[in-house]
Amino acid sequence: MKVSFPAVVASLALAGIAPAVPLQELKWKLPECARLDGSTLVVDVAKDDKGRNEEKHAHCEAEVDLADALAATKAIALSVRVRAENVTQPDRTWNGVKVMLRYEADDDGRTCWPGARLPIGTFGWRTAEINVNELLPYGFPKDGKATLVLGLQGCTGHAEFDLASLDVSAVDIGIPQDTADYVVSYPAGEGPDDPGRKRWRGAMTPSGRDLTEKDVEDFRGWGGNLFRFQINRNWHKLDDNQDLEEYGRWVDSRLDNLEDVLRWCGERGMKVCIDLHAVPGGKWGERTGEPLEMNMFGDDRYAAAFVDTWRRIATRFRGNPALYGYDLVNEPTQTRRLEHNYWELQLEAARAVREIDPDTPIVFAANLASQAGAFRHLVPIPMDNVIYQVHVYLPGEFTHQGVHRNLRSTPERPIAWPGKSPRGDECWDEDWLRATLKPVRDFQLRHKCRIYVGEFSAAAWAPGAENYLRDCIDLFDEYGWDWSYHAFRESPVWDVEKVGPSIPEMVPAAEDTPRKKALLEGFAR
Repeated sequence: MKVSFPAVVASLALAGIAPAVPLQELKWKLPECARLDGSTLVVDVAKDDKGRNEEKHAHCEAEVDLADALAATKAIALSVRVRAENVTQPDRTWNGVKVMLRYEADDDGRTCWPGARLPIGTFGWRTAEINVNELLPYGFPKDGKATLVLGLQGCTGHAEFDLASLDVSAVDIGIPQDTADYVVSYPAGEGPDDPGRKRWRGAMTPSGRDLTEKDVEDFRGWGGNLFRFQINRNWHKLDDNQDLEEYGRWVDSRLDNLEDVLRWCGERGMKVCIDLHAVPGGKWGERTGEPLEMNMFGDDRYAAAFVDTWRRIATRFRGNPALYGYDLVNEPTQTRRLEHNYWELQLEAARAVREIDPDTPIVFAANLASQAGAFRHLVPIPMDNVIYQVHVYLPGEFTHQGVHRNLRSTPERPIAWPGKSPRGDECWDEDWLRATLKPVRDFQLRHKCRIYVGEFSAAAWAPGAENYLRDCIDLFDEYGWDWSYHAFRESPVWDVEKVGPSIPEMVPAAEDTPRKKALLEGFAR
């Protein structure tokens, strides 16, 4: 069953708020393969005599001004009805039928391309939506100005766009606000400000292989006392984990290793956070277009399987003294109203777990892949002994430099930490991190809750990666946050025991790397 996304909630045009130029009066720039038929935009891309696309980019473009709409609500969706015939498999997964905005972000000048995900082949009229709101990593368009792009890209076929249906609407993903002032309580000695509360500092376990007792022993020798145990596979694969019987068998196979890890860690005074990294139904969307939302937010079968999976996990491990917490979902992302939302579905799973295991903490993930900015919109769940999770990979241009080039090499112009941003308009240092993490700190103080940094890291070849790790750890410790580095003995790009300028050239280090030294210092505090 594919996810069906309902229309956004309320048309701004009905409230008298609309783009500066009415959407039905936009001036279009059309390629030769496109035409206007009344209020319908028609695009036909054929093959040449060698079977290739005649037009690589059949883009129809019009300038839009969204400033008034964004000022009114800060969360909008631009929508249009579209249908298509015989659209071939595109040359890239993010291509095909295009419904996209292109703009320069107002915060840092990046060019952004938020878009809608549409099928290939033939499909009837459906509404495609482009979201622009504070929950997305794209940022707002500078001065509200953007280019609307409709058409076909990297494929052949026929597409029609009903320009009369163009609309700008307000978005509300349906998170209840009843607990906006909730203050979280904890067992005696376990609160965020309780003197003497033990601090937990560690790392993610490897994805794709079992953790061994030697791994645990080695890591304890480093001084780490916490593992975030990944129940994970095919993290970057879309629409995965949809055979629920097979998924259940796979989860059980990971729990067998987890049982050993809990025993080994318990014998050494360490804790384990159980991380359900890969959820039933998998994800949909693309990083270059739609965000990577989870199919279980729009499919009852996968939502039920998610809650049931947590019942099975809690039944097997309830009361285990080596448990740090039940980490419900890794990096949820939701930017529109669906049948289930990331907040309520986690609450349902938490309640199911608490019926079985009333004592082990719940680890609750913030929206937008647990980014710090999402804490501005986060509302606590009505439950005590809950730890709220953030992931820290900011600025991504530093932490992931070279990573999104298929892990091949360092950028031609490496970005150092501390140092200037590539645009030269910001100084990236510990003060910048403090300002970036302020929404999380404010949430912690407002709700008197514990915070867990489930992941943070920087690429092995990033200049000053060790400085970045130290600055992160300094702030985490100042604020009383537990943390786990991403990741222990996993991909070489994050492995602090490897050195090299690129993945193919990464080799075991002859001595402790600067990044490993930064971690060892953090563990020793």
